[in-house]
Amino acid sequence: MLNILFIGDIVGRPGRNAVKELVKEYRNKYKLDLVIANGENAAGGNGITKAIADELYDNYIDIITMGNHTWDKKEIFEFIDHEQYLIRPANYPPETPGRGYGIVKVKGGIKVAVINLSGRVFLPPLDCPFRKAIELLDEIKMETKISIIDFHAEATSEKVAFGWYMDGLVSAVIGTHTHIQTADERILPQGTAYITDAGMTGPRDSVLGVEREMVIKKFISQMPVRFETAKGDSQLNGILLEINEMTGKTESIKRIQDYI
Repeated sequence: MLNILFIGDIVGRPGRNAVKELVKEYRNKYKLDLVIANGENAAGGNGITKAIADELYDNYIDIITMGNHTWDKKEIFEFIDHEQYLIRPANYPPETPGRGYGIVKVKGGIKVAVINLSGRVFLPPLDCPFRKAIELLDEIKMETKISIIDFHAEATSEKVAFGWYMDGLVSAVIGTHTHIQTADERILPQGTAYITDAGMTGPRDSVLGVEREMVIKKFISQMPVRFETAKGDSQLNGILLEINEMTGKTESIKRIQDYI
């Protein structure tokens, strides 16, 4: 059995501090074989830098997925092509820098594929994630039957539909982007684990990681407001998966909520 932790969207320094404080402990406690984290907000709440990617690797994260904030830090164009385990949405156009999936070896040389895809409802109109997923799986199945998709999407309907579409084709579909952990984790009939959103790893007393007063002001005034990552206590949201390495099917999915 493979034990895999997926960490919900890491937001700024508070999120990185939670990773630093907790993930090493989780490695031992849950006998983890692989740690995946969404890092698209890891640098000050928007994007990622080389230094911050390296910091996350140093703190026991094996592979980093991204989303619609992939390009917010312009220096990413300088290093993303050289990063084997920094994964941006695969349904960007073919000439886009970077890669849309990665394959990592875990215990005993077992390979696990991690795919990143972006939804299209209320987000940029990229290529169809449904069709792109099938296209990628045609490549990936030659190497491994274990695959996990980070589906970075806004609309719950699109996420749920995608989960059902992928049932039996992948080991897990983990939703990200909305920063609120949902309570709908389940294993679908054909063995695919699903949750609409893994949640957020970052400042707990915030609005999706942002200083709450700023967000409230924007809603009341309807005027532009400069958002800043909130301070204070941090949380870590994530998903624990137990995957049968022989079948590629998930046998257990559990939500994680922790605080520092």
